[in-house]
Amino acid sequence: MKIATFNINGIKARFNALTDWLSETQPDVALLQEIKTVDEGFPREHFEDMGYNVETHGMKSFNGVAILSKLPLEDVTRGLPGDDSDEQARWIEATVMGETHPVRLCGLYLPNGNPRPGPKFDYKLAWMERMHSRAQELLASEIPAMMAGDYNIIPQAIDAARPDAWRDDALFHPESRAAYRRILNLGFTEAFRTRNPAPEQYSFWDYQAGAWNKNDGIRIDHLLLTPQAADLLKDCQIDKEYRGREKPSDHVPVWVELAA
Repeated sequence: MKIATFNINGIKARFNALTDWLSETQPDVALLQEIKTVDEGFPREHFEDMGYNVETHGMKSFNGVAILSKLPLEDVTRGLPGDDSDEQARWIEATVMGETHPVRLCGLYLPNGNPRPGPKFDYKLAWMERMHSRAQELLASEIPAMMAGDYNIIPQAIDAARPDAWRDDALFHPESRAAYRRILNLGFTEAFRTRNPAPEQYSFWDYQAGAWNKNDGIRIDHLLLTPQAADLLKDCQIDKEYRGREKPSDHVPVWVELAA
């Protein structure tokens, strides 16, 4: 089972780029972030014609997450539990039925948190605390599960080409990184670093200042696996080349293969 996460930075702007990537790499499941449209505005039929089941959790102009799956999806839920007043579309869950195992997938778009300090940073930390609670529930279920998406977290200095440039940013701030580690240390496996310990491997390059050409990137798109899912891990890689395509997202896909 090949499962990918991809912040597409707008389905309208990235319609062709997403279509090409799906056609060329054929993931079984794609967890999308920043679709930036209400559910009714997502081009569902196009991707259904490509063989995907489509589930979305959108909102106008901002945020929005989706699941595209060639495999059957069950028990789809929308929204991160813990705050009924939170209207931002940043979390979607479903159980995907593999050949040998069902896998619970959580697609997420974690808040950016800038500017810091301020209410946006407070929201980020509060959101991560809710995520911590949901992560505990996933572990308690003892089924293969994954939380994957744009975390807006640079976990370590090795995950930035110029870590000093991010010292005061919400993505690299000690409080953000500590909140991420609290989730990871519950018992999750970070799939990419398990397979790829080397430096200079990123999933995001800003559109400004020639970041892509300089490889001035950061790694902020992560896939965290419960122990049951980690036991199924075969590989995890970044589809870096798609950042150099026409009209790319500023993120690229990251994918895992599970023996499921």
